[in-house]
Amino acid sequence: MLSFQAQVLLHHWGVRFGQLSSWCDGGVAIVIAGNILRMRIMHLESGRHRYGGAEQVRYLIQGLAAVGIENLLVCPPKSEIAAATRATEVVELPMAGDLDVFLPRRLRTVLERHSPTILHVHSRRGADTVGGWSARTIGVPAVLTRRVDNRELAAWARLKYRPYQAVVVISSAIEKELLGHVGLESSRVFTVPSAIDSQRFRPAPARERLIETFCLPARALVIGVVAQLIPRKGHALFFECLPELLSRYPDVHVLCFGRGPLKKSLLRRLAHLNLATRVKLVGFRADLPDLLPGLDLFVHPAEREGLGVAVLEAMSSGVPVVSSAAGGLIDLIEDGLHGLTFEPDDRQGLSAAMARMLSDPELRARFGAAGRMRAEAEFSVDRMSQRYLEIYDWVLRTAS
Repeated sequence: MLSFQAQVLLHHWGVRFGQLSSWCDGGVAIVIAGNILRMRIMHLESGRHRYGGAEQVRYLIQGLAAVGIENLLVCPPKSEIAAATRATEVVELPMAGDLDVFLPRRLRTVLERHSPTILHVHSRRGADTVGGWSARTIGVPAVLTRRVDNRELAAWARLKYRPYQAVVVISSAIEKELLGHVGLESSRVFTVPSAIDSQRFRPAPARERLIETFCLPARALVIGVVAQLIPRKGHALFFECLPELLSRYPDVHVLCFGRGPLKKSLLRRLAHLNLATRVKLVGFRADLPDLLPGLDLFVHPAEREGLGVAVLEAMSSGVPVVSSAAGGLIDLIEDGLHGLTFEPDDRQGLSAAMARMLSDPELRARFGAAGRMRAEAEFSVDRMSQRYLEIYDWVLRTAS
């Protein structure tokens, strides 16, 4: 099997993957030295923190850089992704959201200065509205990745997406929204699921570290939640289930990873439910990959979700998952095969799924192994990067 890098190089030289045998000797591709892809991709990411979307941008740049693609990252000043990216160059650009009337001029200046082959817009907060039209005014093809499944005003969305040669969605739920509600042409809507670094997120002996880090009892049954502290992530529903769950499983302890504007109100809710000693809001942890494998159970109670990168991280770490079936989460987990799912806002369904998992260690082990296999096989960085390269190639061919 040829490496992803070899396949891309041969594809760039007009060789179809099905014809590779004539170019190979014993599985080794003939690569012409010095002829690396001459493609410069400018990535526009307005997020300041390394949440799911920004981390996917980092993964994509990593995958593209591995095959010789030049990547420029445009992001706000002091963004966390700027320090972690493998981009050839980082351009810090002030971005003040949807009402930033000066962003189009600033972005056009950056585009004219760097002359990218393609502008790839990865986020909202005004970037999705401004990016495509700014690129069109100076003749640069543009691609947009949409990661959320929230409903937009159809007429406004069609106007916003008009200048993009390709609109990429990360799940079937978002694809359905754009094709059905918004009414975009199917010919320029592509589905590319998010990716996970299965070497960074992998099963490992992390139990002792988890227990020591958060001062938990040695016999604790540890449930983890990884999500921003915002309403749609479903923390409130999850907390409502805990008193009954603790009456049946008194060794349960909960760690909530993530930060957000609901922190104070969630702490008040925990105090009201007498859960303050059992639930810890531990914030953002850069060492999350070293802690996840130590969990007994991962719960994702989201009301809405574009895809669910946190769920992918847990699956890749070999942790059994209970998740809502909101949005693109159904693309990750087949109920009863890779984990257990429940309908969004179904408190009884969530409670039953958690109780079933906690009562059956063998079931947890089976789902943990199945989730790891699926994450590794179907959601790799190489696979995502290859799909984006095919889309870039299609955009350039149709734009010429």
